[in-house]
Amino acid sequence: MIDYLKTAFPVRMMQVIKGNDDVERSELMIDAEGNPVFCQQALALRDEMIEELCALPPIGSALDEIIRHFGTQAVAEVTGRSRRLVVDGNGRQKIESRGSRSNLVEAEAFMSGAKQILVFSDAGGTGRSYHADRNCKSSDRRRIHFLLEPGWRASNAIQGLGRSNRTNQASAPIFRPVTTDCRGERRFISTIARRLDSLGALTRGQRQTGGQNLFDPADNLESDYARDALNQWYHLLYRGKLTSTSLSAFIAMTGLKLLDKESGGLLDDLPPIQRWLNRLLALRIETQNAIFEEYMALIQARIDAAREAGRLDVGVETIQAERVILLDEQILRRDPVTGAETRLSRLELHYRRRATGFAQLIRQHGEEAAGWLRNGKSGRVALQVTSWPIMDSEGEPITMWGLVRPTGHERIRDQALLESHWSPIGKAEFETLWEAEVAEARAKLDVETINMATGLLLPVWNKLPDDDLRVWRVSDADGSSILGRIISPSGLAKVATAFSVSMKIALSPSELIVAARSGEGVAIPGMEPARLIWAFVNDSRRLEIRDYPAPRREWLKSIGCFTEIIAYKTRLFIPADRATTIVEQIIRTGAEWGKLVALSDKAA
Repeated sequence: MIDYLKTAFPVRMMQVIKGNDDVERSELMIDAEGNPVFCQQALALRDEMIEELCALPPIGSALDEIIRHFGTQAVAEVTGRSRRLVVDGNGRQKIESRGSRSNLVEAEAFMSGAKQILVFSDAGGTGRSYHADRNCKSSDRRRIHFLLEPGWRASNAIQGLGRSNRTNQASAPIFRPVTTDCRGERRFISTIARRLDSLGALTRGQRQTGGQNLFDPADNLESDYARDALNQWYHLLYRGKLTSTSLSAFIAMTGLKLLDKESGGLLDDLPPIQRWLNRLLALRIETQNAIFEEYMALIQARIDAAREAGRLDVGVETIQAERVILLDEQILRRDPVTGAETRLSRLELHYRRRATGFAQLIRQHGEEAAGWLRNGKSGRVALQVTSWPIMDSEGEPITMWGLVRPTGHERIRDQALLESHWSPIGKAEFETLWEAEVAEARAKLDVETINMATGLLLPVWNKLPDDDLRVWRVSDADGSSILGRIISPSGLAKVATAFSVSMKIALSPSELIVAARSGEGVAIPGMEPARLIWAFVNDSRRLEIRDYPAPRREWLKSIGCFTEIIAYKTRLFIPADRATTIVEQIIRTGAEWGKLVALSDKAA
């Protein structure tokens, strides 16, 4: 660093000149004898900085600091070092030699449980296993893999990650990338995340194969979400909506050209994200972190929206079930050349939910706990924890909270939480209710029915509904798996139209209610052209029957539906707490009504 400062610190004076083209340029200033002119103030600043740096104590390497802090009795080291500096029992440093079998002995000590911590480098990242092997004594201890130095080569990173995530393991590891509180360092995590995803796509045709789901989509700062967020960040900066910095200050600090000299507005061709990230690394850490907070909030808002809409592209996702039953199968298309088929399969999934015990909850989120909550309507409990904020299109920050439940996790806006039925309770009551939910979840076997397009998908990709673009792998306990795209209940009609087939699959009442969440709703069998749809009315979500047959309004009211006149129009709604029972009765009566109509037409 000292040599870098001596050669790169700007100490030479510059002058501005105009060329023949009337464009201002800067060049080095020289005196009458042709010698460079130095700025005495810059020289003094450089020398003062060098003097201060040389007076600081040396910074130890991560490996040596871990060994010094925990001791050689707790840390197993598998590296290429033949000697190392250690501290003995009297606090004195000494040189310790390491033989050729040191790595083998240290790895065995970790796998047997004699040492709790393992540190390995590239030299120990090939040909060895550090996972929770069922055959080793430490299989009951879940591995937590801290990725301290990912490096720049994706193949090397995969080698290291694969040491703790292998077959015959009692539990999968938890991967934790390590960064400092300097947000600009996310730039380096982004690079390895992008390269791992690219490597996975090239080697296996599956992006998550490379990253092993280690990185969140927000970690890749060169994705489409990140580019779109940066473009909005530029516009918010131009409009003065950001609190981290101003337009003039940002241009002065980074030297980026953002404004058009003629119009005074933003350039059409704004600096790309790589250049923006590199310039950001040169800013003061406080400013850097503030800018990153706003930028990451914009990215997260887009990722949350894509995830909720089912458009978040994360490669292949897995549904692990105890048992998978094929209820029905229908051929949608057969390739005229190869004979490969595209099929629509109706699958019944039996699976047990993974529930988190209270002790594990405290270990994972105890320090983050912001409240112990209970839902006054459902009686369920959730741990309130802080979550990363998002930012709206006007640059206004939106506070977000995480709700951790025994079988899942969700994010909720601060205002929505205040208006919900969630209310705080005591920790003792929370623990009792939490453990009761965990016991209920573990004892219950959930059954779910899904429709999945399987087989040859690429030639018909654009014909399938675009409400969920994810590719899923459904696996059972025997190791069998089915790969395809899940077709929502509301998308079945689109599939029938796109492939010109008659749809044999009939939706259950619960599936109809789920399908009603789509923008256009779903047709009600036997009551065409009536549609079932979820609508927002008076700031509440209601299940509505639209385009219902007027002669059947009184009958629908008699089975539990209710009407409300809104904007001079009578609208028909189904109570949410009785929705399944009422929809089931409508479907059953609709089928009987269809038979009567058919008999009447035949008689006529």
